[in-house]
Amino acid sequence: MDDLLDAAREAARAAHAPYSEYRVGAAIETADGTVYTGCNIENANYSNSLHAEEVAVGKAVSEGHRSFEGLAVTSTARDGVTPCGMCRQTLAEFCDEGFMIVTDGEDGGEYTLGELLPTTITREHLE
Repeated sequence: MDDLLDAAREAARAAHAPYSEYRVGAAIETADGTVYTGCNIENANYSNSLHAEEVAVGKAVSEGHRSFEGLAVTSTARDGVTPCGMCRQTLAEFCDEGFMIVTDGEDGGEYTLGELLPTTITREHLE
């Protein structure tokens, strides 16, 4: 997961964060080993801002990937930021509860998606 974290750190440098100055980067690895990165992209109205994790997932999905091995997320503050609730739900669309997420803080952090989102809306709820 160290390479994935390095990719997330690199992605954070590209963030467009003129309002919060809080730069976030994410890197997601697909089942075939391809890595897609994303950064946060802020908008003046905030609600149209894109989160790094959703940018990375969107890039991968738009290239045909639907199966993922792990995600790394970081901020330039290296404060152990984890995906927000919206991003966790996006990950749950494609990943099971054992999906690994690594964060970048002083002590590091590894979580499963199930730990971060213990109950979620799934396809089964809609059937």
